[in-house]
Amino acid sequence: MMEPLRGFQDGYLISLNLGTPPQVIQVYMDTGSDLTWVPCGNISFECMECDDYWNHKLVATFSPSYSFSSIRDTCTSLFCTNVHSSDNPYDPCAMAGCSIGSLVRGTCPRPCPSFSYNYGAGGLIIGSLTRDTLRVHGGDPLVLRETPSFCFGCVGSTYREPVGIAGFGKGALSLPSQLGFLQKGFCHCFLGYKFANNPNITSPLVIGDLAISSKEDHQFTPMLKSPIYPNSYYVGLEGISVGNGTIIEGPLNLRSFDLEGNGGTLIDSGTTYTHLPEPFYSHLLSELGSRITYMRSNELEERTGFDLCYKIPCSNISCSDDLPTITLHFLNGVTLTLPKEDCFYAVSAPKDSLVVKCLLFQMMDDDYGPAGVLGSFQQQNIEVVYDLEKERIGFLPMDCASSAAHYGLHQK
Repeated sequence: MMEPLRGFQDGYLISLNLGTPPQVIQVYMDTGSDLTWVPCGNISFECMECDDYWNHKLVATFSPSYSFSSIRDTCTSLFCTNVHSSDNPYDPCAMAGCSIGSLVRGTCPRPCPSFSYNYGAGGLIIGSLTRDTLRVHGGDPLVLRETPSFCFGCVGSTYREPVGIAGFGKGALSLPSQLGFLQKGFCHCFLGYKFANNPNITSPLVIGDLAISSKEDHQFTPMLKSPIYPNSYYVGLEGISVGNGTIIEGPLNLRSFDLEGNGGTLIDSGTTYTHLPEPFYSHLLSELGSRITYMRSNELEERTGFDLCYKIPCSNISCSDDLPTITLHFLNGVTLTLPKEDCFYAVSAPKDSLVVKCLLFQMMDDDYGPAGVLGSFQQQNIEVVYDLEKERIGFLPMDCASSAAHYGLHQK
């Protein structure tokens, strides 16, 4: 199975073909969560603090009343128990007002009660579980494969979450889990953000056997198992090197978990920039600062919130630079030298023969949960393989535009 991803704003969109007749809804592909949800209701969908997204006219909503195959999920389903994060399978039906007899027999026909679902960056959604037909591309890109009774959230109100999400975690509700690919895996190759508004090229997302076969050129690091977030993808980051310098050793919690389950490095396509804990993050900034001779742009640092911004001289032809490379060092001896555009990005148009490029890494804010996060921006032009069969994550830097052309996703 192969699906195209389109870069938009701060992530990558996948198109969900839902319902009968089909309605196409674009949602973010997110490896950091399980639930797949779409905005529901033509007029009634409400999103607080989402003005910037409304201005882009992206948000299409799903209308269950227009699909004759759409039904509410029941309170007795495993998915209902899962979305309510309950250890007691009777809880959802008790909330739905079922009789004790129907609870014991498991025959209560009432729908799954409304749920809330929150995200690490503060986003919140409220909705109801719905089942409908999902169509995806199979082995033949021209043929759609139908998955009846696909379970997803039909969301009527959100806070800071204007666009739906396709969850690619390891939980029962996730898209690859419901499609039957959880024992195999998937891979993606995110195009650079310069292609974000190009309608003629999309990033390849491959799911199933093809995603994990013939990957001898990739470097693989083991997946770590988080005791509190078992459905997320964690790896162990040992350190970072700048240019040809020595490795700056990372704290132990970037590659292990404490007694409360905090720690590890989360791979999350739903987070834009890579986040590192202190004082490790400051050590990286110091090392970069000692090697870079360009003038700092304090104005852009204050305006953007990024910690290192430099004024790069430009000619009429290009704004090339000699900024140092950044290499991530993972468990199992895996070294990943990030493409330079994954680290420093032009945040302003050229002016007076100068362009300002900023380091797109950030400091980790929280002391709980993951110790660090590898965001989607640092995954551009890298094929990332989630080999769930062997419980490992693979990396291979490549030109994702060429990979898109290989899969027929580049229309010239």
